Amino acid sequence: MTIQQLEYIIAVDKHRHFGHAAESCFVTQPTLSAQVSKLEKELEVILFDRSKMPVIPTEIGTQIIEQAKRVVSESKGIFELVSQLKGDISGVIKLGIIPTLAPYLLHRFIRSFLEKYPHVKLQVEETITEEIIRKLKNDELDLGIVATPLDESGIVEKPMFYEKFFAYLSKGHPLLSKEKLLVKDLETDDMWMLQQGHCFRDQVLNLCSQTKFERMNFHYESGSLEGLKNMVNQYTGITLLPELATASLNEEEKSRLRSFSDETPVREVSIVLTRSFLKKKLVELLYHEISAAIPQHMTSKAYGKVVRFK
Repeated sequence: MTIQQLEYIIAVDKHRHFGHAAESCFVTQPTLSAQVSKLEKELEVILFDRSKMPVIPTEIGTQIIEQAKRVVSESKGIFELVSQLKGDISGVIKLGIIPTLAPYLLHRFIRSFLEKYPHVKLQVEETITEEIIRKLKNDELDLGIVATPLDESGIVEKPMFYEKFFAYLSKGHPLLSKEKLLVKDLETDDMWMLQQGHCFRDQVLNLCSQTKFERMNFHYESGSLEGLKNMVNQYTGITLLPELATASLNEEEKSRLRSFSDETPVREVSIVLTRSFLKKKLVELLYHEISAAIPQHMTSKAYGKVVRFK
């Protein structure tokens, strides 16, 4: 049994196709298939049901693949340990970040981080929280930046900052007459929402405790906060924006922001990773770089009177 063989069966499990697995491992399909068969012969078990398409692991194969992931991860830890002992800051970080953070956060720290650590290669993927967690557990991502708490088994959360939500109103909206809003003011049918799958949508629905945000003859759910902001600017209505998303608003747009006078909704933003992730030094460096790029008042857990929710 070799580490290479274990990497091959992990790849087959990931892609559920021998050809695609071989491509991801940069070997020919006959080479990968032969090594998987050799491992099966050595273990005297069948790891994959090849009669199915896509290929699926057998019951015992599923258990062996999970163990293989742990073994491969631990073997990589030797190289990570040597790098840390040498003080070598290098390697690849595969980072996932949710769409309601990416446009407002990445530009704040990417350049300075890469200038300080030129031997680090940062690969960033923008996707929803559910996908980030799935890919972390499948070793397709190293780190995630998401809204927490997640309370997800096997996932470590490192809170970085706390971001308030603000109501953003259209021109002439009746609620503009109020200097500050109450959360119950959001119980309205002219709220513009993100589409399903976004954790920010769930946060808004949890806050408002209702799901009737639908117009009589037009229903629109955007995939981005910028889309929602544009609809509010052009039509009537209200949406919620997280604090970082308000920084780029012009003065007229900022005049249509309203905070809350009762319980200010806030989201906690964290770096998340699996418990087995080994590049601890890179995590700390990235954590401190992001924290330094955020307005310092947002890094305090006691950021005003807040309501935290998932």
